[in-house]
Amino acid sequence: MSAKRVRPSHPLTLIVGMTLACTSAQAQAQSVQSDDETAPHDTARHKNGNREGAHRSAARRDKALHDGALQSRADKSDRPDTRARQPDSADAVPGKGGEENLLVRGTGMNILHQPIGLGRMPEDIMHTPQTVNAVPQILMQQQNVKSLDEALRNVPGITASVGEGEGGMAGDQFLIRGFAAQNDIYENGLRDFGVYTRDSFDYDHISVIKGPSSEVFGNGTTGGAINIVTKVAHLGDSYNAQFSGGSGEYYRGTLDVNKQLGDASAIRITGMGNENNVAGRDNIYSHRWGLAPSIGFGLGRRTSFTLEYFHQSDNRIPDYGVPIVTKPGSTIGRPATEYGLNRHNWYGTNYDQDVSNVNMLTARLNSEISQHLTISDDLRGGLYDRYFSASQPGCDATCQKLFFTNPSAAQVNRRGHLGGPEPYQQNDWSVQNVFSARANFRTGSIRHQIIAGWDVEHIYDRRKNYAYNFNGQNGTRTDTTSLVDPSHVQPGLLLGGFGQYQYDLVNLSGGAGRKLYKTGDATDVGAFFSEQMWLAPWFSIRGGFRWDHWNSHYFATEGATAADTRLSQQQNTINPTVSLMYTPSDNTMVYFNWARSTTPLGLYVTNSAEPLKSSTQGFKPEKASLYEIGVKQQFLHGRLGATASLFRLEKGNALMTDPSTGSVSSSSDSQRNQGVELSLSGQITRNWSLIGTYAYYDATTTGSLTPADIGKRIQYAPKNMATIWSTYTIAPNKPWNLTFGGGLTWRDSVWLDAANTARVPHTTEWDAMVSHMIGHRWRLALNGYNLANRLNYSNLFSDRATPSVGRTFLGSLSFTY
Repeated sequence: MSAKRVRPSHPLTLIVGMTLACTSAQAQAQSVQSDDETAPHDTARHKNGNREGAHRSAARRDKALHDGALQSRADKSDRPDTRARQPDSADAVPGKGGEENLLVRGTGMNILHQPIGLGRMPEDIMHTPQTVNAVPQILMQQQNVKSLDEALRNVPGITASVGEGEGGMAGDQFLIRGFAAQNDIYENGLRDFGVYTRDSFDYDHISVIKGPSSEVFGNGTTGGAINIVTKVAHLGDSYNAQFSGGSGEYYRGTLDVNKQLGDASAIRITGMGNENNVAGRDNIYSHRWGLAPSIGFGLGRRTSFTLEYFHQSDNRIPDYGVPIVTKPGSTIGRPATEYGLNRHNWYGTNYDQDVSNVNMLTARLNSEISQHLTISDDLRGGLYDRYFSASQPGCDATCQKLFFTNPSAAQVNRRGHLGGPEPYQQNDWSVQNVFSARANFRTGSIRHQIIAGWDVEHIYDRRKNYAYNFNGQNGTRTDTTSLVDPSHVQPGLLLGGFGQYQYDLVNLSGGAGRKLYKTGDATDVGAFFSEQMWLAPWFSIRGGFRWDHWNSHYFATEGATAADTRLSQQQNTINPTVSLMYTPSDNTMVYFNWARSTTPLGLYVTNSAEPLKSSTQGFKPEKASLYEIGVKQQFLHGRLGATASLFRLEKGNALMTDPSTGSVSSSSDSQRNQGVELSLSGQITRNWSLIGTYAYYDATTTGSLTPADIGKRIQYAPKNMATIWSTYTIAPNKPWNLTFGGGLTWRDSVWLDAANTARVPHTTEWDAMVSHMIGHRWRLALNGYNLANRLNYSNLFSDRATPSVGRTFLGSLSFTY
């Protein structure tokens, strides 16, 4: 195999061409359109309507938005609505006379009006008895968000990891409140099984449900779940095109076209082309493109059907960061860049590559059978293929000593450290079907809402392993490069699995050879039921449970002389939840919530090189329990929303990862995270908006097989986190209008291991934005990121950390019709 990196064709050219064509055509058509098409920017209160649990889409002339993943019409009842109405979804549209009006349909900045985005949780955030953070469409537009990772920087308690040891996976690897959430990413309520870096071009909004949510989502969700609501076809015509460019040779084009086909049908196509390097890091790039068409039938009617397709291709260089080093005389390790190492240093080779292709087809049916019964059925099939090869730098005791005494002699071992990762080709497929029914009825004076259904999913993973060879020999323990002045060229390094080295598999410690193929599959059959009862107009109780039967298999076959590995495991789990809700007024809710989640071993088939091992088959599942009390309050006639919650999250049978092998080594540790979360979001005045969050975490190991770890902080869980973003528009409706925005992302220092011997310092990032409306349709904006050019760290692991992007500026020009 050639050492030359594979660079994809350039889809950006196509996107830019489509952008210009769309712009030209719509500019000509603009003169015959009425300005009445433009919605006012103010998301003031709407009149109360009928409410029976589900969030009814606000009809706005003929532009009613259909989103089957959100809610159907509310079931009619004689109980008045207790929430302020807001449109359901968002599209970028400028206002009249140069006013910065980004939304035609949307919840604005008050996230309490944001729907969760799935039928199993039909309420908006205001009426959901749990901490839920949201990233609304308008915020992503103002910040010019380009990926899921960027969007989630607005959510406190989320950190990113670059993968674990032998199974080292890049892609999106998130932790919520310090607990792994790599398999807790959902799209329109269906699990996204792929391991890849998600672009945000097709996102409408994002919700992060904090704490165990297995009653809704099934196994997993110890720290919470991330649900992405995508853009879908809606009634009415809309067109949007945007081009961005700036630091790090960043070029990006997006297109969003919606066309109404008939009285109740429409088609929508969103597309993206993106090419960029990373400011502040050498040799890192991403070249990707994506396309997401959808078509809807019966939009705005009692029965609707939506068909959606999603494709994303990405060719990028994985970045495993810089090693952690411990200064002589100290017991705490820190990233080597904290001691003067160049933040640009990258320790990879010409063979490093992360190439992924994702294809998902989703069908969603929603039908209001009667005013008392609504059913929905969501079906998705996914295909994921990926080639992954990364260098994982490690600085041993000798390297660390030389770094402080003779830096030019310090050598980093970038191959085989912590057991991997070695190159592999991954091919996955998945299928999932979720059926739910929502019934509303009365028994005397008590009103009921029942939600019940089933969830069936199957995932299959197959990997072909390759190996590195150094000077024709198996294993590359001598594959090193300078810590201070690294080179991506390694003489004598060859990639096994190709040509004359196709059978040269790496020999692991103990003499066992690596198997050529590793396959895994998992099947989950779940049934869920919940009931909410209004014992009084101002007080309700909700209880529910979900039963799951989880069955997983793992095989390692061919290639090595050792015997094949064939393992299987099955689990039956029940996860309940109970909530109490007190709503003394339309704008206030006080609640208590208790919930439990279960995470069986072998759950993460696509996210682990060895999801099952013979030594771990007897381990019990992880179990987590959440106790939470909170209040949600709206002010200024529903324009401003605030939340406050106290929680305690207890986790038992924690599956601990051995840092020397990347495999599960114990299952008897217990952990606790308790704290407070606050948020404030909305419109303070017509021209001034803000969204801010704060979290305080007391995260501690309460029991461990290693007594010294008891009482230590949980790794990856900061003690404090805060985010704020605010914008103000000057001279709206004037040709000289300007909108200024800015914000801060702050995260306390984070421990990287259970023993608290390695730590990254706090993160402080200042961002800003200025924009100007040119006429009614054009928007010109400039975004600045990490304006202080501070050395922060994004992706974290036990012995390394990845420096964040340096100071970056991106300009953008968009046209909306």
